[in-house]
Amino acid sequence: MYSKFYVKNANLFNQIKRLTQISSRSYQSESVFGFRRKKKEEYEVPVEIQTARNQSGNFYRLVQAYRKHAHKIAETNPICLEKTISIPDLNPLKYGLQNSDKVSFKGIINTDKLEGSVTEALELLNSIYSNNIGVEFDYLETEHEREWFANAYENMMQKQLSNETRIQIAKDILKSQVFDQFMAAKFVSVKRYGGEGAESMMAFFSEFFKLSVNDGLQQIVVGMPHRGRLNFLTGLLDFPPIKIFAKLKGKPDFPTKYEATGDVLSHFISSVDINVDNKPLHVSILYNPSHLEAVNPVSMGKTRAKQLMVKDGDYSQENNRWSDKILNLQVHGDAALSGQGVNQECLEMSSVPHFEIGGSVHLVVNNQVGYTTPGDRGRSSRYCTDLAKIISAPVLHVCGDNPEMVLKATRIAFDYQRKFRKDVFIDMHCYRQWGHNELDDPTFTNPAIYKIIRAQKTVPDRYAEKLVQENVWTKDNWDKVVSEHRDFLNEELKKVDQFEPDEPCFQRQWQGYDQAQNSITKWNTGVHPEILKYVGVKSVTYPKDFNIHPNLLKHHVTNRLRTINDGFNLDWSTAEALAIGSLLYQGYNVRISGQDVGRGTFSQRHAMLVDQATNNTYIPLNDMDSEQSGFFEIANSILSEEAVLGYEYGMSIENPNNLIIWEAQFGDFFNGAQIMFDTFVSSGETKWLWSSGLVVMLPHGYDGAGPEHSSSRVERFLQMTDSKENKPDGDNINMQVCQPSTPAQYFHLLRRQMIRNFRKPLIIISPKTLLRSPVATSNLDDMSINTSFLPVIGDTMCNPDHVEKVLFTSGKHYYTLLEKRQSLMAMDTAIIRIESFCPFPIVEIQQEISKYKNVKGFIWCQEEPQNMGAWSFIQPRFQNLLGYPITYSGRKTMACPAVGVGLWHQQQAIDITVKPFLMKY
Repeated sequence: MYSKFYVKNANLFNQIKRLTQISSRSYQSESVFGFRRKKKEEYEVPVEIQTARNQSGNFYRLVQAYRKHAHKIAETNPICLEKTISIPDLNPLKYGLQNSDKVSFKGIINTDKLEGSVTEALELLNSIYSNNIGVEFDYLETEHEREWFANAYENMMQKQLSNETRIQIAKDILKSQVFDQFMAAKFVSVKRYGGEGAESMMAFFSEFFKLSVNDGLQQIVVGMPHRGRLNFLTGLLDFPPIKIFAKLKGKPDFPTKYEATGDVLSHFISSVDINVDNKPLHVSILYNPSHLEAVNPVSMGKTRAKQLMVKDGDYSQENNRWSDKILNLQVHGDAALSGQGVNQECLEMSSVPHFEIGGSVHLVVNNQVGYTTPGDRGRSSRYCTDLAKIISAPVLHVCGDNPEMVLKATRIAFDYQRKFRKDVFIDMHCYRQWGHNELDDPTFTNPAIYKIIRAQKTVPDRYAEKLVQENVWTKDNWDKVVSEHRDFLNEELKKVDQFEPDEPCFQRQWQGYDQAQNSITKWNTGVHPEILKYVGVKSVTYPKDFNIHPNLLKHHVTNRLRTINDGFNLDWSTAEALAIGSLLYQGYNVRISGQDVGRGTFSQRHAMLVDQATNNTYIPLNDMDSEQSGFFEIANSILSEEAVLGYEYGMSIENPNNLIIWEAQFGDFFNGAQIMFDTFVSSGETKWLWSSGLVVMLPHGYDGAGPEHSSSRVERFLQMTDSKENKPDGDNINMQVCQPSTPAQYFHLLRRQMIRNFRKPLIIISPKTLLRSPVATSNLDDMSINTSFLPVIGDTMCNPDHVEKVLFTSGKHYYTLLEKRQSLMAMDTAIIRIESFCPFPIVEIQQEISKYKNVKGFIWCQEEPQNMGAWSFIQPRFQNLLGYPITYSGRKTMACPAVGVGLWHQQQAIDITVKPFLMKY
């Protein structure tokens, strides 16, 4: 309907002249947008400490054995069924030491005592390393980390918590218990996945927030599963319990002016500014699907997008480190942490350029039962956190029955993360007071464990009793906390009938955006040709001293300069560069991620040039103008689909001014990320009102590559849309599915994602062989001002009066049909391209059909088997919405997308191309 593209100065040509001035700035490997090489911190153990250790070598070996092995005998399990094993490595006799021997502690154990007997040393070591907490850190990669951790841990374990801190712990965990008891009494049949048995997590959260604000952090992004979520929200994040009660009474989550289905109770979120120690802290806890751990990469992506927005870490113009302002917190369940592969993918991303966020803090709420399976039968490793070792992240195993130890573990973990900006884990061993949910009977499968649980008092009650016995607190104080919180919950419950949701949407950086409406809008996404030429030239301009690959110079650079100058025969990569470059020119940021996307799977993109002599990297589009404010981030990813796509989705929901693109290596590789498509991309807006403009590119096309490299399974995405078979689509469909057949169409799709005043995910069924095909090119005029994406492209090559048959098709198959029509001279057959499947372009198709007065039949032609591709989507819409029957032409029904025998493929390719021209009516 209108274009937001604008020229910054009234005098276009003066601006172009200014922009074409040579810039001396370049992005080398040390400073590519979104990545800066880290400085290595030198460290050496002081000589006097090394000398002391050498002089007491046997004793030092004993201490090191405790640091390495004592976690195996630490009393961290509050519901232990087995006796503690003995560890031969912890026997002083192994090191030639007798209990009565005098040893020097200096430089070996961090304690005020300078020396003592071996017996005294063992008492100290056992109190530190095998009490209610055990640690794993001997595998840390640098000596600096190992030394720091030993010092910090041993010092912390010998400190006493203040009474003020202990009282705050009691308040936090008692309020959590009151909430669960209130819910159990008022809503007997509700599955709330409460925090009973794991209340010490509240001590972790409370202390974590205090540490964060006192370190200068501004925001915390939290990815968290169900258990204890409502306790956390209402206890520490100022979430009004009335919203929970209203949900339980059947009221909607959002104001009725928004189109949304809402979600279940245990997925509620809060994005709130809280006051901690009289300092502000913004906490965002993300919606999570019921598919466990899937939220973790999303939380990482959202964290990085926030860091981009505030110029934190490698986006900073100053010498800031990662996570100076924004920190990621992930909460896990024990069984899901070790069982869900997405966690390994997330950890492997944690230090990868363009995915790093400065290390996450991980809390594992280890209730030792996965659904109903005991922990020792739910994994092969000793601990659920053994995954942490793949990135050398330290782990603190702590008994959840001891909230003071949980708090100390929090301090150590936080300090480690702040010092080294790496991931760190707290494994809080606890239990579930009830079964998988409050309506489940856990004694069916775990009777022994639940005998222990049922025989003991709750963690909050035991801790409160301890403080009372030690005269730190009084029973009256205890009762007051309980009664006040219960009264508060009762008051909230009384107001439920008057409650109306007023959830603010489209605030802050999303101000000015809204949900799409139930109508189709057209957007002028064209760009002035002089700006396109400028961007095109800049996209292949590099420094004079840069050693470009000779083949790139011969083909990529030279061809692009020629076609840009001529204005004709622009290929797909050129159109992409023009779309991205023009968006950067307008001030948007663009990020593309995937496996080797800098080059492109088919060696077509080359948006990232690599110096053949120095191996340095240069991104031309980031050097268009010394004053440009939008930048292009190329994130060559690990070989992951689920975590990487989730990460990019997390980036897309944070800020509408960032165009986030994920490209699959081949189209069908998306199926490794099916969880993300099902639970986030396709349904995030309707469940949670999360807008996302994520672009997903899926290379597709039948060219003999076999079953796994031919189809992007477009049928699956069409099935995931909420397009209706008997009503016209509007812009408010849940996601767009398009198959552009020309570079210009691709150009307009990318630009339209940012130009519109709403955001929708876009699935692009992208080409492979067409990337360099001379018949699938576009001209600059196709992308110029007053041009836009065409949902349908009609046939301009035949006389409508002579047409008796109309073929509808999409993508690459159009060109094979066109070639066959020319060879058969079948000019009584028109070929129309459907470029947008969803929203389904009823009006445009009707306009094309109306041109043909003598048509006898309509055929849908596709490369895919009949049970795949777009046929099952197209057929009912033609019949119900357009009122025309349509016939199928393509491969027969198959169990896999394509054959793997070359001769069979060739025969099928001929058959599906010839068949539609032979069909009679």
